[in-house]
Amino acid sequence: MMFPALRRSLAAAALVLGLLLAARPALADAGFDRWLAAQWPAAQAMGISRATFERETAGLEPDYGLPDLALPGKPKAPDRQAEFVQTPAAYLSDKAIATYAARGRKLAAQYRGQLAALERQFGVPGPILLAIWARETSYGGAKLNHDALRVLATQAYVGRRKEEFRAEFLAALKILDEGHVTRAAMKSSWAGAMGLTQFMPTGYLEYGVDLDGDGTANIWTDVPEALAATASLLKEKGWQAGKRWAYEITVPPGFDCTLAEPETRLPIGEWLKRGVRIADGRRVPPAALRDEASIIMPAGPYGPAFLTPANYFVLKSYNFADLYVLYVGHLADRIEDDRPFARDWAEIALVKTRDLEFMQKVLTREGFYAEKIDGKAGMKTRAALGAYQKANGLAVDCWPDAAVLAHMKKGG
Repeated sequence: MMFPALRRSLAAAALVLGLLLAARPALADAGFDRWLAAQWPAAQAMGISRATFERETAGLEPDYGLPDLALPGKPKAPDRQAEFVQTPAAYLSDKAIATYAARGRKLAAQYRGQLAALERQFGVPGPILLAIWARETSYGGAKLNHDALRVLATQAYVGRRKEEFRAEFLAALKILDEGHVTRAAMKSSWAGAMGLTQFMPTGYLEYGVDLDGDGTANIWTDVPEALAATASLLKEKGWQAGKRWAYEITVPPGFDCTLAEPETRLPIGEWLKRGVRIADGRRVPPAALRDEASIIMPAGPYGPAFLTPANYFVLKSYNFADLYVLYVGHLADRIEDDRPFARDWAEIALVKTRDLEFMQKVLTREGFYAEKIDGKAGMKTRAALGAYQKANGLAVDCWPDAAVLAHMKKGG
């Protein structure tokens, strides 16, 4: 005979268990366990020991609360990346950049010798490296609380870029197997990026630099080695030593904004002959006049414009968003010489993603646009908008405003 109190306790436990099971997503952990076990042959082929594989995957469970998962019945979450959801004025906050620049100048003095050595080795100036460190983890102050292996396994299992994250998951196991970091210390962002300057595991294995000869590249707590990894990546991507990342400019009256896109490149000297002027007081060295550059206008007619030579696009290999590159490059300039942008960023309203997607579909249908439909007003989208405005007799400013949207919705 079961005592009433015991019966009530068991009933309560059953209820709690039932609620927990009901709260689980449709994808059962058994499926994840099967997927995990199936990764062993690839791990073995990479030289990862069975002991490491068993130790690090034992008890590993997916984190279904992460963004950007492809869970059945769950709609795609909106983009969380600040570069795509903030206006230029908000993202490139002068107050925030000035604060980081002040801290950056102190760090530049603290690490003067190491930064000079990195520039000699890789050609990348110290202020650029410090600016990336600031943007990525607030000079190490950002809290990275996610278990990197769990993040990467989850994304490889049910993420929207499974194969990409499967490679990262295996690379993370390789890092653990080689003893570069402990599992407890292998913390990451929600997207799986690790360390002071935010490297994915494959990037760590490719670009990590062991400066002190201890057998590991410590991007987690060793500032010079974290910055060295960043410098190594930028050099490999084509950083040109002694060259600037960009010049703030003014464009001449009547400038054709459809030319403000990456594939329209001219020597800097030719742009200057066409009426482009350097706006921030910087001098273009004679040798740089022959360097090819594009023009970008990130806020269209509502903010600064820039001449962007090769190093600008090298920075985009770290983060493809133009606002990110502008933040890093401008912060690096402010660490050296604390001057704000020559022209202010106006406060503008972002066009809704669904409206931009509609515009991109219309532009694609009418032959002005051949890129991804992503709801983002990138340079190619804005150039295509300018071409549409030209073709339809509208005022040409290459900007996705209400007037061009209304014109498209009326069918021209």
